[in-house]
Amino acid sequence: MKLIKKGATCRHLVKLVQRALGLKDDGIFGQQTEAAVKNFQRLHGLVDDGIVGSQTLKKLLGLNFALCGSVREITEVIVHCAATPEGKSFTVDDVRRWHRQQGWTDVGYHYVVGLRGELWLGRDVDIQGAHCAAGGHNRKSIGVCYIGGVARDGKTPKDTRTPEQKATLLKLLMDLRKLYPAMRIYGHHDFDRSKACPSFDAKNEYRTI
Repeated sequence: MKLIKKGATCRHLVKLVQRALGLKDDGIFGQQTEAAVKNFQRLHGLVDDGIVGSQTLKKLLGLNFALCGSVREITEVIVHCAATPEGKSFTVDDVRRWHRQQGWTDVGYHYVVGLRGELWLGRDVDIQGAHCAAGGHNRKSIGVCYIGGVARDGKTPKDTRTPEQKATLLKLLMDLRKLYPAMRIYGHHDFDRSKACPSFDAKNEYRTI
């Protein structure tokens, strides 16, 4: 993710930061916002450099953290499942480890959603993902993955999303829509019919976003 600091032009996220700090949300990261960030960091035991990185964003914004537009042109958001058994909890670090074991440099997805609705950062949105190679769809897309997607037997495709996951996915996609107004939402299987991923019809379910 890009660091949010003095002079930042990511107005959407700057406004979120300013609201969380109780400041006027003009979208301009100036001296007043920088001073407020430093004070917040000191109060929460963070490095008081006035730069809003992932740890400061997590403290400030909860589920809204790190939603900053990519420098890449984004036309698609592709929803995936982790193909893990229903009810079994994993984190983005687990997925990252699996992908690195396959020889990848990092986790292939940009966002990962946990069983309890946790929203985790994956690969930096400025870096092309590794989640939908078919047809070159990695190039202009954001990859979103939820933990689960198969039944307890570990092999039968199933929509295992918890209510918390559904809520987080919906909010994430709505926030991404604000950042990428021209984007279209798909499921992985829309581009690779050999896969059931994400085990539900994301294109249809999110058609009104």
